[in-house]
Amino acid sequence: MSKPFYLLCALFSTIFTTCYADSSPICASSGCGNGVPIKYPFWKRSGTAVGEVCGYPDFGLECSKKGYPILQLETDTYYVTDINYVNHSITLVDIDVMNDTCPRAKNTVSIGNIPLSFSNLDMNITFYFNCSSQPSVVGAVPIKCLINGQGKKSYVFEVGTDIGGRTWTNSCDAEVMVAVKHDQIESGDLINGFGAAMNKGFVLDWNRAVDCAECELSDGYCAYNGTTRQTMCICKDSIIVAESCKKAAGKRWTRLKKVIIGATTVAVIAGLLSICYLTYKLPRWREKYSFLTKGNQDIETFLKNHGVLTIKRYKFSDVKKMTNSFKVKLGQGGFGVVYKGKLSDGSNVAVKMLNPSKGNGREFINEVASISRTSHVNVVTLFGFCFEGRKKVLIYEFISNGSLDKYIYRKEGVETTALLSWDRLYQIAKGIARGLEYLHRGCNTQILHFDIKPHNILLDENFCPKISDFGLAKLCPGKESLISMSDARGTIGYIAPEVWNRHFGKASHKSDVYSYGMMLLDIVGGKKNINVEGSQTSEIYFPDWIYKRLEQGTQLGPEDGVVAIEENELVKKMTIVGLWCIQTIPNDRPTMSKVVEMLEGSIDSIKMPPRPALSSPVRSIAESSTLLN
Repeated sequence: MSKPFYLLCALFSTIFTTCYADSSPICASSGCGNGVPIKYPFWKRSGTAVGEVCGYPDFGLECSKKGYPILQLETDTYYVTDINYVNHSITLVDIDVMNDTCPRAKNTVSIGNIPLSFSNLDMNITFYFNCSSQPSVVGAVPIKCLINGQGKKSYVFEVGTDIGGRTWTNSCDAEVMVAVKHDQIESGDLINGFGAAMNKGFVLDWNRAVDCAECELSDGYCAYNGTTRQTMCICKDSIIVAESCKKAAGKRWTRLKKVIIGATTVAVIAGLLSICYLTYKLPRWREKYSFLTKGNQDIETFLKNHGVLTIKRYKFSDVKKMTNSFKVKLGQGGFGVVYKGKLSDGSNVAVKMLNPSKGNGREFINEVASISRTSHVNVVTLFGFCFEGRKKVLIYEFISNGSLDKYIYRKEGVETTALLSWDRLYQIAKGIARGLEYLHRGCNTQILHFDIKPHNILLDENFCPKISDFGLAKLCPGKESLISMSDARGTIGYIAPEVWNRHFGKASHKSDVYSYGMMLLDIVGGKKNINVEGSQTSEIYFPDWIYKRLEQGTQLGPEDGVVAIEENELVKKMTIVGLWCIQTIPNDRPTMSKVVEMLEGSIDSIKMPPRPALSSPVRSIAESSTLLN
């Protein structure tokens, strides 16, 4: 770097130190008496005039008689026991359960539309109160201290775990979901540890409020006028502007600034010339430090607006080190190449290097935004990411057995991985269904995947399935269920009719149900040794061909061997559930919760579905990885 540039940086550093060394925060601190400081963006409601709120409008705290700050959420009121202004997190305890050894939660935790989200430190648990039936899952134990006088029992489960179907929950008086911290449940003993854990509370992370983003990025403090119901921006020199302190800069010229500009003009020109020369003449330096493209600006804005992410951001030099300079290649997909790597603690990871983005970094943002919100045994874990210039990298847990497609397809004349047993495939199908149910119902924000297929299902060493590749995912905030699609997305053969033709309605979680159904039929069809390089289309997998075999009572297992009665029942159940999932009209398809219930229940309780009137756009099996995007 040129000497004039260094002189310029030193000069500006001195100027800003002089100008702002004696400045103090505009928003005053306060408290309620228990030692929890109330500072920006929080503020104390008592003693604050309507037009004098300095902080986020929804972050006002009351003071309790016990000296604790109180935060009101959508459905309940909570004591604030800690605020971490470094990590942007707040610890809350439900007022109704404070100091209760056997607490009974009254309301499900609901954040609403304020800029808070559950922390990675939390785990979600669901209570089922006063149930006359009991769950069929092995090891289910009632909560002793909550058995009422009529003999009705209460249970508690971690969200996303097996609860033995949903039928028994209909006998319960109430179903309430709350959050506790992971580290407060010792050795997974939820039944005995939930009381103490609820008294320790749970953690919420706060993100930058949308209305305050422009103000805070200009080094201002966001404020709210309760009279006019408008947000304001308070700058460091106490000037109040509408949106940004930068927009008011022209009104605050001083003699000192004019002198600085005149004295440093030559240094600025020299510095800019040096930067331009190095930027356009040195390729490696240019790639790392070049001016941001529109796509990179979108990504940086996304990362800033999400505050402190719960996943780690790595440097590209760290990525090269963990992959041994990208020595072992695991595979290649539509969005990039995957390499094997190892973290400093010895853990194996899969390092996904994304191709140069064609959509302003949309795939990168989709994956980071969606999968960083998840924590489920059937969803792949994202450990971290790297974003430097054109380099976009995602670091996942390493899944040793690869993707599901290589276990269900067999290519003629090519030695492939041994096919799995029907019972194993059935367990895999249930695991995928539970993972999708979690994405649709168990997360704080509903996540729609839009690319469910065997290639995107990874199997660990115990053949436990993990849903991966969230590059096409969409987030549905609040209670939204229908979304508008600007383009068709997904893999040909697995795309729901409403995604590629709006005549059938809007895309929703039922679009993932359709893709799951086509994949379920692929699992059964692949077991029939179909030549995946042949000329047949996906129509042979079912919708029509298999429906006729079901009507005729023809065996659905392998044609070259005898299938046990129990195996034939499993194959028939998966086939019928798959046919229900690929119904043309979205409302005719079951939810993923219903799919889990059907797979876990008796086949006699499942009705024969109508013949599907339409399937996804026809594709040859060899084209199954082609994307519409």
